[in-house]
Amino acid sequence: MGTARTDSLWSNVHLLTVIAQTGSFTQAAQRLNLSKAAVSQRVADLERAVGLTLVQRTTRSVRLTDAGQRLVDDTAESFAHIARSVGSVRDLAGQPRGLVRVTAPVALGRQHVAPTLEAFFRQYPEVRVELELSDRFANLAHEGFDLAVRHTSAPPDNHVAWKLCDSRTLLVASAGYLRRRGTPMQPSELATHDCLTYLRSGPALWLFERVERPRAAREPQRLSVAVQGPLRANNSEVLRDAVLSGLGIAQLPDFSAAAALRAGRLREVLPAWRPVGFFGDAIYAIRPWSPTTPRAVAALVEHLRGALVAGFTA
Repeated sequence: MGTARTDSLWSNVHLLTVIAQTGSFTQAAQRLNLSKAAVSQRVADLERAVGLTLVQRTTRSVRLTDAGQRLVDDTAESFAHIARSVGSVRDLAGQPRGLVRVTAPVALGRQHVAPTLEAFFRQYPEVRVELELSDRFANLAHEGFDLAVRHTSAPPDNHVAWKLCDSRTLLVASAGYLRRRGTPMQPSELATHDCLTYLRSGPALWLFERVERPRAAREPQRLSVAVQGPLRANNSEVLRDAVLSGLGIAQLPDFSAAAALRAGRLREVLPAWRPVGFFGDAIYAIRPWSPTTPRAVAALVEHLRGALVAGFTA
């Protein structure tokens, strides 16, 4: 195969990596500013060049064949290196610019990331952001994300991680619920209350640690209580709204509860006890490891650090 012909295929291989990330010809076309017909034609050209089927298409899905996946896996680091190099050169121009692809949890993203972007764009008008809200843990390098905002206690050690702010879990209820059912004074009393729990496998077991240890106790005083109630959900906004309606008591991350606490619509329950081991104790910005960080990414991280600290204060 001639050099010119080989060179013309590199962009088609990159297109294949984007198809692998998006699982869609339409989304790949949008990301690369191509028509869907052009995407199909370039995949066909690449398949003819290698002599193998690389993509299997049906009316409902797109997936790579084994050969297509091997080609994507073998070239992923090379394209990542090119992206880092281009980003480093672009940063020499000074002003942060370019596209930053970000993934964040749904509740955190809706409440505290998306609302801050208008101020960010005023300060950095040449930066664009693609924000994907999902509670799943995306493979950042494989899916092409520059940054992930995650609620965790242990960021992965093979990534670059910036701590944005501390976070804590709060046990909350509405004033109406507490008037109707009474205010629990000890964690054990939660067994007789309507507790709204996060949807996870196994029985709902809440663990608490005493905030101030008795003088005679050398170790933190911990205890667990099995709870139950009318609602389990996998989203903190759903649980928060159920608590606001008076349905029961719930553990919520502070970023979901802070505004309602400030407004007096929620009350903290058992303030002498701290819920532990459920949600993360900090919010981090995480990106795939690289020796340098693009200026646009660094600018967004610093913006989020200031915005989240202000927004989480209950």
